[in-house]
Amino acid sequence: MLLHLSQSDAINAVVGSSWTAHVGHALYVRERTSMALVGNRKDNYTPADDYYTPKWIFDSLRLEFSLDVCAPLNGVPWLPARNHYSIENDGLIQEWFGRVWMNPPYSKPAPWIDRFLAHGNGVALVQTSKSNGFIQLWNQADAIMYLPRNFTFEHRDHGTKGIFMPVALFAMGESNVQALKASGINKVR
Repeated sequence: MLLHLSQSDAINAVVGSSWTAHVGHALYVRERTSMALVGNRKDNYTPADDYYTPKWIFDSLRLEFSLDVCAPLNGVPWLPARNHYSIENDGLIQEWFGRVWMNPPYSKPAPWIDRFLAHGNGVALVQTSKSNGFIQLWNQADAIMYLPRNFTFEHRDHGTKGIFMPVALFAMGESNVQALKASGINKVR
């Protein structure tokens, strides 16, 4: 269960908690079986942190998404999603519906990966790593397709930019698996 806490409640929640992590623009505090959301405010937002999936990915997939669960504040104009959640309404605590697109905050993608797998219908763009979240995604996704090693993201202020880790598309649901295969981007596992 996720709860939004005031800053004073957040300080009290952090004291004595067993786990804290910064996720995108929010601080999460894990207390036994619950997780509390702290500091997910619009005034914490920094546009310099935004890296967007390039348009050619969506052109190749030829899918329309019901929801972008990790959208920037003003959305991405070329992303074919009818709805989106941003930092203003935190996609981790909202209801997910239909086919989702997910390009999670790479600083701590594990809670997003858990939610994506539980939802079971969508496509996610995630960096590969040795993390437990990635291993779980690798083992449970219906299909995986690595993107070219020279893959670059779109950045609001700096044009295109690559990251040091390889990235892959992960599909859940048969129609999403078929879209990865038909895209011609790369081989699908």
